[in-house]
Amino acid sequence: MNTLETSAESYEFLREQGVRSLNQGDPQISLRLFGEAFDRAQEAGNERLRDRAFCNLTAIQIELFSCKDESLTRLREILVRNGDQENCRLAAYYLARAHELKKGYKKALFYARIALERSTTLGRRDWIASAHNAVGNILIAESHFEQACVQYEQALEMISTGRSLERALILDNLGYCRIVEGRFSEGFRCLYESLRSLRGLGARIFERGPRLSLCFGLLEVGRYRSAGKHGLAALELAEEVGDKDVVKNALYLLGEAANLARDTGSAREHFTDLQERFFPADRYLPDFLLAIDVRKLINLKA
Repeated sequence: MNTLETSAESYEFLREQGVRSLNQGDPQISLRLFGEAFDRAQEAGNERLRDRAFCNLTAIQIELFSCKDESLTRLREILVRNGDQENCRLAAYYLARAHELKKGYKKALFYARIALERSTTLGRRDWIASAHNAVGNILIAESHFEQACVQYEQALEMISTGRSLERALILDNLGYCRIVEGRFSEGFRCLYESLRSLRGLGARIFERGPRLSLCFGLLEVGRYRSAGKHGLAALELAEEVGDKDVVKNALYLLGEAANLARDTGSAREHFTDLQERFFPADRYLPDFLLAIDVRKLINLKA
């Protein structure tokens, strides 16, 4: 076996280990493994393999909020070059995710629809599912809950009913939509299944999504103590990974949970923490939030 073949085999081994680490909730380890896989892909001298490895590495960087603009430029180059359908699909999918996190929903939807088109052409059910989920995420961020639910349901139809990280994340999204729509039984069923799956997979860091959704849902049905429990768990996990959006929303909901439970002191502490971290110039904010229904202000998936 020559050096190029050895590098290609080494790349595939590292890639599989990286995926396994990600599914187990170890994104930092996954980042290291995908970085090493990219190095092996470059040594192999195969452009298709190198682009694939770059897409995988950038995906982890996006999720860890450490992706640089030049990486997104390279993803666009891979997409425009159109040299390989699978790589084009990956580039479009991760560009959609990057713009979603930046709140650039128009661009995110553009790339997500390209990813869905390429996935459908390739006929990969798992990729079609993830693309429907991506489109749904952008629709939900813009409060198009009914349309988002259609995308999530289509995603679930395309994916195995077995326990998986992707299925758990889709269930979280659908469950939150159902809660917003007032369909609490369906919503809680999805959210608890999502959380059970993530715990079974050992994907602890991803629990912040369904836990935050459960916090919101339990507030809606008057279970303030349980809501606070899930909100605190979501906050701790979000701080661990540096997810500022979940930190912010958790503080909103924790303050609301305490306020509805008539624990004004704790509510003020959470709202003050929120104000000092995210709105330092708005010293009036804690008093304002104590006087209104905070749940009407926020979209957890935006």
